[in-house]
Amino acid sequence: MKVGMLTGGGDCPGLNAVIRGAVRKGVSTYGHEFIGFRDGWRGPLENDTMRLDVDAVRGILPRGGTILGSSRTNPFAIDDGVEQIKDNLAANGCDALIAIGGEDTLGVATRLADLGVNVVGVPKTIDNDLSGTDFTFGFDTAVNVATEAIDRLHTTAESHHRVLVVEVMGRHAGWIALHSGLAGGANIILIPERPFDIEKVCAQVESRFATHYAPIIVVSEGAVPAEGGDMSLVSGDKDAFGHVRLGGIGDRLASEIEHRTGKEARAVVLGHVQRGGVPTAFDRWLATRFGLHAITAVHEGDYGTMMALRGTDIVRVPLSEGTETLKTVRPELYSEAEVLFG
Repeated sequence: MKVGMLTGGGDCPGLNAVIRGAVRKGVSTYGHEFIGFRDGWRGPLENDTMRLDVDAVRGILPRGGTILGSSRTNPFAIDDGVEQIKDNLAANGCDALIAIGGEDTLGVATRLADLGVNVVGVPKTIDNDLSGTDFTFGFDTAVNVATEAIDRLHTTAESHHRVLVVEVMGRHAGWIALHSGLAGGANIILIPERPFDIEKVCAQVESRFATHYAPIIVVSEGAVPAEGGDMSLVSGDKDAFGHVRLGGIGDRLASEIEHRTGKEARAVVLGHVQRGGVPTAFDRWLATRFGLHAITAVHEGDYGTMMALRGTDIVRVPLSEGTETLKTVRPELYSEAEVLFG
């Protein structure tokens, strides 16, 4: 059997671990061959391939990013895109395809599976917002990066008696903000699931200064004020999946706090730093297990499925289950964090 692999959407730590796990088990246990498609769905669209064997995956376990490259290409937005993919898979002798990605990449995989393509999905996203799985790989690394940044910012905030607003990723789900904010001892955490009251934020800032400590605020890029207003945009241009680039809520919030309280405020935008660098041990462990189970699903012909973490077990769920809804922060989890603010 010959198996294709691709990584699509935003890069994240752990992608290479999936590739390595699938290839090593696929070759040594099942005797399968592999072919890599470059840059997400662009690869099978344009028949852009690379060698993918045991030698190609040596030493990649601790590397961030992806040796296959990535893109946000949407074949369903291209005339005859699906037929081109089918033709190129056939031309390369691919019996099956492992698609590693988030909501958009796996959304394409789901639709292709419905059209008869033999595809298995592996969930990745630093946002941890895919339903069907307890955790996605890449998330733990992003949280650790953000937590370390918050730890460092506490000391400079105290030294200068200023408010520091830390903007982290999270378009519609506040998992990174919630986890890193709790772990880093933030005083206020603002997430997309719960529009914030700027007056309450400023009151909390004043309360923090009254105890002679400087406040740290962690905010998801998709957070919005309760009084109205849209998400802050870097650009109104949309990608192939209809997403605009978010960013700027941190600066907007810092400016408003400074104006209302008279306290000096600064914003720190972590941005793509959260995506980069070596994966944590947890993400290497999870991604490797996803890769091992994905190639087993392919070998058994269990197509149209996605690997998922449930507790400590890796299980298979329908691809559609991973992408039909976004997994957002439950109200009770945010309420747990609120008792620590002050």
